Order: sequence, then structure tokens, then C-alpha cells
Amino acid sequence: MSVPLLKIGAVLSTMAMVTNWMSQTLPSLVGLNGTVSRAGASEKITLFQSPEEGWQLYTSAQAPDGKCICTAVIPAQSTCSRDGRSRELRQLMEKVQNVSQSMEVLELRTYRDLQYVRSMETLMRSLDARLRAADGSLSAKSFQELKGRMTELLPLSSVLEQYKADMRTIVRLREEVRNLSGSLAAIQEEMGAYGYEDLQQRVMALEARLHACAQKLGCGKLTGVSNPITVRAMGSRFGSWMTDTMAPSADSRVWYMDGYYKGRRVLEFRTLGDFIKGQNFIQHLLPQPWAGTGHVVYNGSLFYNKYQSNVVVKYHFRSRSVLVQRSLPGAGYNNTFPYSWGGFSDMDFMVDESGLWAVYTTNQNAGNIVVSRLDPHTLEVVRSWDTGYPKRSAGEAFMICGVLYVTNSHLAGAKVYFAYFTNTSSYEYTDVPFHNQYSHISMLDYNPRERALYTWNNGHQVLYNVTLFHVISTAGGP
Repeated sequence: MSVPLLKIGAVLSTMAMVTNWMSQTLPSLVGLNGTVSRAGASEKITLFQSPEEGWQLYTSAQAPDGKCICTAVIPAQSTCSRDGRSRELRQLMEKVQNVSQSMEVLELRTYRDLQYVRSMETLMRSLDARLRAADGSLSAKSFQELKGRMTELLPLSSVLEQYKADMRTIVRLREEVRNLSGSLAAIQEEMGAYGYEDLQQRVMALEARLHACAQKLGCGKLTGVSNPITVRAMGSRFGSWMTDTMAPSADSRVWYMDGYYKGRRVLEFRTLGDFIKGQNFIQHLLPQPWAGTGHVVYNGSLFYNKYQSNVVVKYHFRSRSVLVQRSLPGAGYNNTFPYSWGGFSDMDFMVDESGLWAVYTTNQNAGNIVVSRLDPHTLEVVRSWDTGYPKRSAGEAFMICGVLYVTNSHLAGAKVYFAYFTNTSSYEYTDVPFHNQYSHISMLDYNPRERALYTWNNGHQVLYNVTLFHVISTAGGP
């Protein structure tokens, strides 16, 4: 079956769902007893810990439930200074090295994805052959149902071809990085400035191409939220807990902030296991109290709303100091425009694959949600969007791949009801079920490193896995 000019949806976690259906539903319907074997142990790989301006990629070949998860966290590009050529060359060398290591991650991940899709193709052909052999033993209804299911799975062959093309692109990029690295090493050895600007442009171009490649392989549209996983029951009804979205996988520290206003005490647990057991933690006492529960930890710093103000504070954990604070222009505060549950939740900070965001409301926007991209160094607003969705009607919200997702309630029966796409300045209404087990969510944040939602639900710290649907063009279109 050919699929001309067709855009095939494929995401790794969706592949796992297909595998599950093929291994469980199909064999039972055709009278087969065969099963599909899957790797059960988590395999999380971190190739490096990069500097502030470098790349950080994390990947997991396959989770215990069969889902393949990959995450790319890519900071914004920066422009090198023309002063201090030796320092600049060293920075470029580090950047090229990081890009090279990132290419290795992408190559490994794409190769494994390719093998995964190939195994699905082989399984599909085998089941198709067995289906034909079992034709006479099936009722007409069962046969038509299975035939329809098999037809739905045939486009996987187009996805396989796209993965092959991705592999070829990655190999070419890797060769370019290798050549550029050699040129930089020669210049660094001579300590000269010849060809520096040209090399800088090549590094930036390679970063842009790798950024696009990682975004293609790592992002998608939210199509499902798993059942909740309760990690711990600790603290009051309201609060927040989180991990650093930019930390390497070896860094599994957990931060815990109980309460929604006037708090200053932040607990830092060494690992998730320590958090579960309530041991091995240190305490940070913030110089200024917080408001709400919309805090986020990003690249070693805590971003939060200063109590009784529209000021954003960036607190650095290692130095135990405030690096910068800035007023968010026009943002409401002090329960002027909170989420439906109140709790001084006027300002909510988030991190996704593309960086740091703030969700809030202004009088000028008539109480509708505003989403702004923030510079994590200066806290200046890079760009803002008016979503048109009333914030008081929202239970909570989170960002994934530049898309703001909003729940319609903080109580039982909530679902992901609204999505705003910042890349196209458009929106749509959604219907993604969201199981609110403890009936009162006061914090909901997406972690791009782990591809999971962190929630504080009525004194319980809870995790959700997400399923993203990734659209691949098989006709070379946009």
C-alpha cells in the first residue's frame, strides 16, 4: 500500500502502544499464543555535563513499560565576544565538542528508534501472514476488523524510511563537526585569529541544524496522560516539588516547598530516594518570601514570584544568593488573577524543551492568560502571546514543546481542555483525560528532561507520564 503525500504520525511512546496492541489484542483474536519481547530495564544515558552555554541531551532507550523516551534540552544561542581571542577559541572548542557529543546521542537514539520500527515492521508482516493463514477460521466481522487494523499499521513503512533519512543526515552533520573541530584545534595551537569569524558562523550554523534535528526527534503534540504515580504524601494541602530540568541524569536532587504564600524554606534532597524516605536534605532560606506554587528550578537556580509583588526572583542554590530580580510588566499579583483554586497563583513559571516561560494575566488582557518567553539570565520578556483563555477558568497549566496546555479544573474530573501553540499563535480545544486522584491539584509542571508531569495533589507528590504524537513528513514537505 502506497501513501503518497501523506503525513504519518509517529512517536516513540505511541510505538509502544502499537506494540502493546499487536502483542496482546491481535494474538488473542487470531488464536495465536506468541508474545512480543521488550527490554524491561531502564537504560538512561548521559554523555556529558555541559557549561551554561552548551548542549545537554538526555535519552532513555526504553522504559520498563515499553515506552521509548528521549529529551533534548537546548538553550538559546549566544554570540561570542570579539575580545580575548584565546578565551573565545576555547569557548568555541567546548561548543563544538558539545555539539559532537550531542550528535553521538542523536545518532545512538535514532539508530535504536530505527531498530524498534524495523522490529514492528517484521512483526506486522508476520502477523499479516498468520492472519491470511487463519482466514478460514475467523468470522467475517473479526476478519474485517483485523484487516482494518493491519491497514492502519501499514504506514509504519513510511516512518521507517524517514528514520533512515534521519540517520544519513546525522552522519553528514557528524562529519562536518569533525572537520570543524580539526580546524579549531589547529588555530588554537597557533593561537592565531585567522578564520575565526568564519569558524564562529559555522559553529552557529551547526548548532541551528542540530537544534532543528533534536526538536524534530524530541517534540510532539500531547495525546495522552498516564495514570498517576504517587511518590510521597508529605506537607500541607498546597505546595510544590521539582527537579532541575537542565541537570544531567546523575543529578537527581529534589526541591520541596510547602505552602503557597509567605514561605521562605526550601528543602533540597540529594536524590529522589532520599525524598521518598525524608532523609539527606539541606535547607535553603530564601531572602524574600514566595507567593503561589508556580516555582521552577532551571540550571541550578530557583525562579519564583516574590510575595505581594509581580517581581520574578532568580535564586542561585550553590551561592545561596539572588542573582537577579525583575518586575514582570503589568502582571497581576496577590490573588488578582489566580488559577481557579486561588492560592496566590497569579504567576506560574515553567520550563520546556525551548527554555523558560511565565504564565500570568494583565488588566490589559482582560484576565486572559498571557504566556511570555523569558531570558533566564536577565528575566527580560523576549516575547509574549495573549491566549484568549480566562485564567480564572483554568485549573492549572504547563508547557510542552512551546505549547501551553490548560486543564479545565483543579478538582476531580479535570482534563486537558485547551492548547495554545506559540509557534503559530493559534489555539485549539482538546479532550485529554487527566486522572485527578486526590481531588485538589495546586501545582502542575512539565519536566522536559524526564518527559513527566510533576503535581502537588492535596498533600501528595505525584508524577504522570505523557504521550507525545510526532508528525513526520514522508513526502519531503514542511
